[in-house]
Amino acid sequence: MLQDLLSVNLSIPFWLSSPSPLYEFIAIVLYVIIVSIIFSVFGYVMGWLERKLIARAQYRHGPTYVGMWGIFQNMADLIKLLSKRDVIPQRADRVLFAVSLPLLLALSIFVILLLPYSPGLQATSLGFGMLIVFTIIAFLPLLLFTAGFSSGNKFSGISAQRSVLILLSYEIPTLLVIASVGLMANGYNLQSIVSGQHIYYALLMPIGFIVFFIAMLAEFERPPFDLREADSELIAGWLTDVSAPYYALALFLDYARMFLGSVLIAILFLGGWSGPAILPPLFWLILKAFIIAIFVIMVRATAFRMRADRVLRFGWAWLIPLALINLVITYLVFVG
Repeated sequence: MLQDLLSVNLSIPFWLSSPSPLYEFIAIVLYVIIVSIIFSVFGYVMGWLERKLIARAQYRHGPTYVGMWGIFQNMADLIKLLSKRDVIPQRADRVLFAVSLPLLLALSIFVILLLPYSPGLQATSLGFGMLIVFTIIAFLPLLLFTAGFSSGNKFSGISAQRSVLILLSYEIPTLLVIASVGLMANGYNLQSIVSGQHIYYALLMPIGFIVFFIAMLAEFERPPFDLREADSELIAGWLTDVSAPYYALALFLDYARMFLGSVLIAILFLGGWSGPAILPPLFWLILKAFIIAIFVIMVRATAFRMRADRVLRFGWAWLIPLALINLVITYLVFVG
């Protein structure tokens, strides 16, 4: 019964086959609700699990008081943050400061809604869907810079500049790996990439998989590439002067980007929703994204923060050559 429910075709555009505008509207609303629930539950669970795993790595207990094993501690913290007054710094550009982070979050969620989650749970099937997704992702650093620079705080401005430099540096190896995946799949349609993985691309192009995983950590500012903040020099970076509700929005954005990166890696390299029929396709995709997110958390728990110059050198001197080697090998072995 559950498998039948999750396999209902919610693909859009619905105007090509829908019997009425009402059906189209209901289908769109159902799709947004289902994906929003998946993303919200994933983000909440990963927020709690990240605190517990890092606490275990550091010989601490982590959240324990609110709910069993502290499972409701995130909810208590969220209520506390949202209940406080929203304050805009006096020297900030009020308009840019107010809209930058919400727009950044909105674009991230828009990309999440564009991704396919199963053969019957997808927004649309675009021939260049992967390129469209990464075009939007490439636009996010501009909003990130605006959010930090508009606060009027020098630490936030320096942090925003660091973030943009790193994000731009790691977009080149990301695009090179995407080109390799496109060669393997003979196109950039995300559904075709999943259906063409009779053998996971992570096994066929391990160099590309590792480069893409590292680049995603940098693109979404996960440790050890979280140079937007540093206790000894930038304090909290571009979040130094933000109020509690704004900070809650920034935390939500972090887990939105973690979810986005994990699902992208699962789709491009781990076969997406493919798996034995004992579980619905959607469950396989979420399970793979969950495992990837665990690895992302473990990197944060064990890796040290790198210096900004070494992060840039690592991207330019190591990841770009490795991505080029992966592209050449992919062409010679699987295409040429």
